[in-house]
Amino acid sequence: MPPIKVRFHPAAAAEVETARQWYAERSPLAARAFLAEMDLSVERVRGAPQRWPRYVKRTRRYMLPRFPFSVIYRVQGQMIEVVAVAHQRRKPGYWQSR
Repeated sequence: MPPIKVRFHPAAAAEVETARQWYAERSPLAARAFLAEMDLSVERVRGAPQRWPRYVKRTRRYMLPRFPFSVIYRVQGQMIEVVAVAHQRRKPGYWQSR
């Protein structure tokens, strides 16, 4: 079985970069920790995509343990599409049209 690929929606990739910049302005260490947490979340989702709870519109949600962000994704065969990296306390559901 080929490995599962992960693709970020362009807006989700922009959300990661925006969050990284925000943390970097406050602490380079926090920015690095955020990116490390994102990398870990992608690997966890890739390793067991069905493990994380169903969310809305056929998506699933992985909540970052150390940061107030959720990785919202959908599984499409051997592909995982990250549709949003959403702050947990802002604009719920804004990403649903993606």
